[in-house]
Amino acid sequence: MKRLVINGGRPLHGEVFISGSKNAAVGIVAATILANDICVLENVPDVSDIKILLDVLTSLGANCNREGEVVEIDTRGINTWVADQDSISKMRGSSYLMGALLGRFHKAQVYLPGGCSIGPRPIDQHLKGFSCLGSENKTEFGRVTCDASNGLFGNNVYLDLMSVGATINIMLAACTAEGNTVIENCAMEPHVVDVANFLNTCGANIRGAGTNIIKIRGVPRLHGCNYSIIPDQIEAGTFMVAAAATHGEITVRNIIPKHQEALTAKLEEINVGVQEGSDWIRIYDKGALRPTTIKTAAYPGFPTDMQPQIVTLLTCAEGSSNVTETIWNSRFSYISDLNRMGANIRISERTAVIEGCPALAGTTIKAPDLRAGAAFVIAALAAKGTSIVYGTNYIDRGYYNFEGKLAALGADIVREEVDEEEI
Repeated sequence: MKRLVINGGRPLHGEVFISGSKNAAVGIVAATILANDICVLENVPDVSDIKILLDVLTSLGANCNREGEVVEIDTRGINTWVADQDSISKMRGSSYLMGALLGRFHKAQVYLPGGCSIGPRPIDQHLKGFSCLGSENKTEFGRVTCDASNGLFGNNVYLDLMSVGATINIMLAACTAEGNTVIENCAMEPHVVDVANFLNTCGANIRGAGTNIIKIRGVPRLHGCNYSIIPDQIEAGTFMVAAAATHGEITVRNIIPKHQEALTAKLEEINVGVQEGSDWIRIYDKGALRPTTIKTAAYPGFPTDMQPQIVTLLTCAEGSSNVTETIWNSRFSYISDLNRMGANIRISERTAVIEGCPALAGTTIKAPDLRAGAAFVIAALAAKGTSIVYGTNYIDRGYYNFEGKLAALGADIVREEVDEEEI
C-alpha cells in the first residue's frame, strides 16, 4: 500500500515540464490496432492507464516497446477481435478497443470499461454510432459484442449528447467503413482532435475535428506512422492551480496555452497572476484570492476534470464561490474530506457553495478518484501541518511522477510504502 506524506505551507517555485496527454494517448494507443502496422508514438505519458492498455494490446498479439516517452507498437500480430482481459475493467479508455477492433475485424468483444467512480458512464451513444454503421450489438455477462460481419458502411450519426468517448469510438470504426460518415453534435476536446490527427497521419480522411460536425470518408486501409501526442491539458492545469493555492510562482512548460483558456480566465478572476508564452504559462502570486462562479461544460468550457482542483483553490479565497458540475453527477464525493481539513463547503443539488476559510489543516485522507486525488494533494500542499494521502493508485492513472515534479518545485512530499491502509 502506497501513500503520499506532505508537509504543507511551502510555496511552489521553478519550472515544470508537462507530459503527454493521457486522454489523447489512450485513444491513440487503441487506434494503432487499425493501422495493422508499426506506429512510433512520442510524448507518451508513463501512467498506469497506458501501461494497462499496452499490456492488453500485447495480450492480443501486438509487440509493444517503450523507451522513455517513446513507444513503438507493432499491431500486425493481432489476430483476434476478443479483448476480455480483467484489466480492461480498471480503465475507461478501454472502450476505444471496441471501435478499433470493429474497424479492423468488423467484430469486437470487450469487457465493459471501468475507471473512476464519478457517476454513470453509459456507452449507449457509442453503440448507437456502431449501429448506424451496420453493427449489431449486444451486452451480456459484463461484455459488449459488436458484429458487422456484412461490413461497415458510412452513415449520418447524431449524438444525443456531446460525448468524447462516443465521438472517438465512432471515428475509429468509421475510418475504414465504406462510404461517408457524418457525426453531428461531436465533442470538441483537444484530445478528440489529436486522435483524428493521428488517424489522418495513418491515412484516414477525417475533416472537422474540433468542431461539432466531423466528416469521414472511408479508406480501404490505414498504415503506420510516427506521431507526437499533445501535452496534457489537465496535468498542466493541476500544476497551475497548485502554484496558485500555495501562493507560489512557477512556469508550466511544454503546453498549448490555448487549451488552458477557460482555466486561465478563471484564475485571473480569482486574482492569480497569469503570463503566457508560445508554449508556456507563468503563474504568480498577486495577493488575496477572490471568489468566483464556475460551471463545468464541454470544451471549450471549463473542464470537469479541473473541477475538484479549482474547488480546492477556492477554499483559500476570501468570500463565497459557487461551482456547478454539469457533466458528472457524483463528482462531489471528495467534499466531506476537504471539510475535514477545515474547508466550509456545502452541496446544493449540483452546486458546491464554498465559503473561504482562513487556512486548511493537514489530515489523513483517501482519494476516491483520479482528479479528487490531485485536489487532495493541492489541499495538502496549501494546508498547515502534515497530510497523508492514500489512493495513489488513482493519482497514478493520470499523473506521471506527480510527487517528483512537485518536489522539484520545492514541495515537501514523499511517497511511502506501508503494510496496510489505516485512515
